[in-house]
Amino acid sequence: SPAHHPMPPAAASPLTLVAVAAAAAALTAFALRRRQRRPKPPRRDLRPKRDLVGYGSTPPAFTWPNGARLAVNFAINIEEGSEPNVLDGDSASTAALCECPSDAPPGVRDLAAESMFEYGSRVGVWRVLRAFRSRGLPATAFACALALERLSELAAAVRAGVADGLLDVCCHGYRWEDHAGMREEEEKSRIAQAVASLTASLGAPPRGWYCRTAPSESTRRLLVEHGGFLYDSDAYNDELPYWTQVALPDGRVAPHLVLPYTLCTNDSKFAPGRAFSTAQDFLSFCSAAVDQLLSEAEATGQARMLSVGLHPRLIGHPARIQGLCALLDRLDSLGREGRVWVARRSQIADYWMALHPPPHSAAASPSRRVAAPP
Repeated sequence: SPAHHPMPPAAASPLTLVAVAAAAAALTAFALRRRQRRPKPPRRDLRPKRDLVGYGSTPPAFTWPNGARLAVNFAINIEEGSEPNVLDGDSASTAALCECPSDAPPGVRDLAAESMFEYGSRVGVWRVLRAFRSRGLPATAFACALALERLSELAAAVRAGVADGLLDVCCHGYRWEDHAGMREEEEKSRIAQAVASLTASLGAPPRGWYCRTAPSESTRRLLVEHGGFLYDSDAYNDELPYWTQVALPDGRVAPHLVLPYTLCTNDSKFAPGRAFSTAQDFLSFCSAAVDQLLSEAEATGQARMLSVGLHPRLIGHPARIQGLCALLDRLDSLGREGRVWVARRSQIADYWMALHPPPHSAAASPSRRVAAPP
């Protein structure tokens, strides 16, 4: 029989190809219109929320260890050598929290300001540390990482204080610089750099964080994302620790502990034009806070916390240190009576976390979740 040869497929006509192309174009346009009409998911707001209520009229009823009604923490700010300085590439040298403002024009070193900072690291900090060690009272080093990189003897003294239980460390940034205006990636890098530096200088990472005065909107979230921080003190809004909720980019909400700091009972008031002139000013002012908080706590059963900020280039002068020494002696006496607990900042955080564990509900108010008595 003759061989069978299959017929080749018929070629599509030009009209058919045009019709197919038109249909494909119509489907593409329809899908595009649907995507355009579909609302985009709202961008997650990661900014910290304000809380104007806090504990309100009902702070938690509790006591500190051994029944104490007032916890007092001294924060020794170690900033000298990390401050803005022309030598480090800054546009100007700062004279912040010094004996007089800077008269140096931008780009010119202010040798007066530099030497006033140097007083803090050469003389003042040793006088302050002796005041605590001689009484066996603890404090917290608010340490800028670059300062301890440059001050090896002081870093060794801080390590010894940590080993003896007289000091703990709260990271005060890599440098004494403003975080409020930093770009997020720069700030993230700075936090990592600060932790790595302090770990190298001290043998262990810091447990807390405190910016120079004001954090950025991203600081707290970046601390949580970095990990390893027990608390931060970038708040001035309460007299007790509190939990807050930190929104993360992956949709989670993480509980985070805040130990508020203060610029009120703080030797920064010795700076020119501020409230303190004498050692007695500092003593009277801080003692008034102690008296008031003790009175309230003992009347209500609602314990309180007080932070006292110290800067060696200010309080470390001989004309001022007696105010600190007298305050320490009074608090030591109140501690022996069981009324006051002078503590490291991490001790306060640990105690609070044990008494008021982190909340699991993100729906409640950030502060009031722990308002119930234990």
